[in-house]
Amino acid sequence: MIARAGQQGWRARLAIARQRLADHVRAQLPASEGGIAAALATGDQSGIPEEDAEAMRRSGLAHLLSVSGLHLTAVVGAVMLLALKLLALSPWLALRFRLMLIAAAAGAIAGVGYTLLTGAEIPTVRACIAALLVLLGIALGREALTLRLVAVAALAVLVLWPESIVGPSFQMSFAAMIAIVALHEHPQVKALLSRRDERHFARLGRGLLALVLTGLAVEVALTPIALYHFHKAGLYGAIANILAIPLTTFVIMPAEALALLFDTIGLGAPFWWAVGGGLEFLLLLARTTAPAPGAVTMLPTMPPAAFGLMVCGALWIALWRTNIRRLGVVPAGVGALWALSTPPADLIVTGDGRHLALRGSSGEMAILRGRAGDYVRSMLGETSGSEAEMADVDEMGGARCNRDLCAIDIGRHGRRWRILATRSRHLIDFAPLSRACRQADIVISDRRLPSTCRPRWLKADRPLLARTGGLAITLSKAPTLVTLSDRVGRHPWAARATRTDLPHRNRWRPKRVVRQPLSGSAD
Repeated sequence: MIARAGQQGWRARLAIARQRLADHVRAQLPASEGGIAAALATGDQSGIPEEDAEAMRRSGLAHLLSVSGLHLTAVVGAVMLLALKLLALSPWLALRFRLMLIAAAAGAIAGVGYTLLTGAEIPTVRACIAALLVLLGIALGREALTLRLVAVAALAVLVLWPESIVGPSFQMSFAAMIAIVALHEHPQVKALLSRRDERHFARLGRGLLALVLTGLAVEVALTPIALYHFHKAGLYGAIANILAIPLTTFVIMPAEALALLFDTIGLGAPFWWAVGGGLEFLLLLARTTAPAPGAVTMLPTMPPAAFGLMVCGALWIALWRTNIRRLGVVPAGVGALWALSTPPADLIVTGDGRHLALRGSSGEMAILRGRAGDYVRSMLGETSGSEAEMADVDEMGGARCNRDLCAIDIGRHGRRWRILATRSRHLIDFAPLSRACRQADIVISDRRLPSTCRPRWLKADRPLLARTGGLAITLSKAPTLVTLSDRVGRHPWAARATRTDLPHRNRWRPKRVVRQPLSGSAD
């Protein structure tokens, strides 16, 4: 008990220190710049205005807001360089000790401290483990970053968090690392980018070329993962990151560290000016890129098998050293064509049955509950691969709705489909409801429907959705049904919620008002 109390007290003191640091950073800069600077220092993104956060997402720069491997690498690298340069000033130390080993130890301490300061979130901890393994390799005199080292880091992470392999954070982090290492280990790329005796401008151009190639490789590696998990990817992200990553790594973060250091003696103002200028340019880059035509590519839910083919093809290309690597283009290309040719779902249902989005005859999406919040609308829009504003189902042609029910008739491939959905908590008279169910192909409800409700094809009420999760239905000649449980699989971390597992406040409690379904719906 004493140890547990001490641990909680330690965490509480760290959280207080993190909050004070974030408040101090935000007080030095304007609102937008201060919010981003606080996120870089502590991981707290609460001070970033929503419009700026959305601009960062659309421009492909949102990863700069979350403390990740990039930030940890900048901190560790800066501390190592500073320690090495300061220790090298002493000939006595330089001749008697391995300064690189001492600098690596200083970098490791700084990395662990930065991880704790930013809240020790699992993605940051994973990046810290990978950085510590790289530092261990440096201390042993091995090459700093190889595919073997990436494999060891991934294995260490999976031993601690095996469920992370199905999450976007793990996949994107290690996909970026594999892409960078595989690119720079390629003989032709290595020969092109290797240092040589040449003029200053040629050396600078070679460095810029390395940044461009690295950015393109990372974007190609991350695009399938982003489309699979988030249904969107930035087209201009590689170009924006070519400027944003060096700016953040070599200007903004070092200047912010120096500003915080010199604030202890009241001389941090010049460094805060540099931080503000860098962040102002970063926001200008995001705000310019975000509204550009085609800045974001949207794709509806792709089949897991298509995603698997692209991943297997990319790994084949990255891991092989000989010309046999070119065969990886085949599965990657097949997976990409499969994903691009997959038709978007016509009907998307959330796991609780309260919300659904329906695709109209002209491709526009309509939502069942017009008062649904922005989060629900965004989630349904991303799943359907559309950024357009959703209309209300009431406004669709072929829809008849009242406060309790909606009956929508839509045509697909020469067939008429009738969809019946509940949208209130009022009890509905069983007899008319049963007749309406018999005339419907699909019935969707956030409540348990009576056994007398028997639609022609699917009854997605609360008991069914508790087992399957959300649904995506394509109304083709051979209609298909994809459930969330199919995509997640049977794993301990993906246990399906049952009615008894639901929080008490979320359980549906009908109001004692009996109403008729829809006038004329049984005709």
